[in-house]
Amino acid sequence: MDFNASLRKAVKTGTVFLGQNKTRECIEEGKAKLVVVAKNSPESVKTLVNETDIPVFVYDGSSVQLGKACGRPYVVSTLAVVEPGESDILNAARV
Repeated sequence: MDFNASLRKAVKTGTVFLGQNKTRECIEEGKAKLVVVAKNSPESVKTLVNETDIPVFVYDGSSVQLGKACGRPYVVSTLAVVEPGESDILNAARV
């Protein structure tokens, strides 16, 4: 599975919320099916996602690289996948 391709497809065809605040909201509301965290995310974010039973994928790259993988020209330290759309990204947590 090519994670970057799956991520980009999920962003285009599914429901994905980018950023710490939106990810936190999705976790608290029980909407997130997968949380992706950049390797260099702040400890506060890592602590938040570790306290949930939602599958977490640690992106092996920086938040700049995660933003580019999402097709965005800005930093993305974390994101929540609510609906994967046509993507197989939910399989990433099982890797």
